[in-house]
Amino acid sequence: MDKKLFGLATGIGSMPHQQTDPALRLIFKSLTEIPHWPQLPSTGEEEGFIRQYLSPLIERGLVMETAGRSPFFQTDAADWLERLTQFYTDVLAGQDDQSVARFAFPLSAAAGFYSFMERLRQEGTGDALYLKGQLSGPVTMGFQVTDEKMQPAFYHDELRDILVRSLALQVRWQARTLVSCGLPVILFIDDPGIYGYGQSTFVGLSREAIQQSLIPLIEAAKEEGVLIGVHACAGVDWSLLFELPFDVVNIDVYHYFTSLLVYTRELDSYLARGGSLAWGIVPTSAEIESESAESLLAKLEEQMLILEKKGVDSGRLRSQLIFTPSCGTGSLSVAHAEHVYRILPQISQRYRKR
Repeated sequence: MDKKLFGLATGIGSMPHQQTDPALRLIFKSLTEIPHWPQLPSTGEEEGFIRQYLSPLIERGLVMETAGRSPFFQTDAADWLERLTQFYTDVLAGQDDQSVARFAFPLSAAAGFYSFMERLRQEGTGDALYLKGQLSGPVTMGFQVTDEKMQPAFYHDELRDILVRSLALQVRWQARTLVSCGLPVILFIDDPGIYGYGQSTFVGLSREAIQQSLIPLIEAAKEEGVLIGVHACAGVDWSLLFELPFDVVNIDVYHYFTSLLVYTRELDSYLARGGSLAWGIVPTSAEIESESAESLLAKLEEQMLILEKKGVDSGRLRSQLIFTPSCGTGSLSVAHAEHVYRILPQISQRYRKR
């Protein structure tokens, strides 16, 4: 673990604002040590959680958007093989900056990212110790994007490979762009679709396929010299993620702490290898109205004691950690989001002063 991470706070990504400036003001006021760029889904469809990272595939004619259905791969197009050949030509062209930049998202899909970078270049990094970015994970994308018959693309080896290769190059591009500001970088793979593993409605979703889809993204991040984390909503099979070489695993402990209790042995091993736990302790729901930094720190202490009693090493548990909201704030009101961002740094500061 990078010891400078101890007890710091950052956000997940999405925010409810309609404009970049107020979102950035809130981020840089509240999360001074690990500011993140804001995703603004309420500004339009292009900034949606899935759509934001589909641009490279839409631009190459591999994925089609049609009203009334999910984005889908045009595998029945007469020139599908030509389009596919061009995609792999671009993928295999190399990892120089020009080639990687072909997989950048456009301004229209990520105004918050470009405004974030512009602010950093104009005003400097201030008190920041790290910069944080994020992207959608391959499992979630693979279930939201389908084939032409509306079957999840994740179940198709070829289509899943296209998604993974595109995302891995987006990891590289985002990492290089953020690193250009001169600070260490943390990227989170936001992959709530992992929750489907083990569910009866996702019987074809295998552990191996999930892990194999994440590994190229992890490897790309590490080759670029940045830290890589993962955020999954709800109570997933955490052993699946603890087995992988993530630097940070983010858990919504406010709502789903009990899901972690089945995997305390795997958590302890993960921490022993140097991994960090991101405690999603600040609720991104109306429940925030009844919480304070004091009440959430008390909840945190209760949870840590439970894990320690189950054999998780106390020293690592209490030092290899950062704090986040339970999820993104994009579905909240601006007032609730501001409350989340006000409490989060208070928790971080008070925890470190203990």
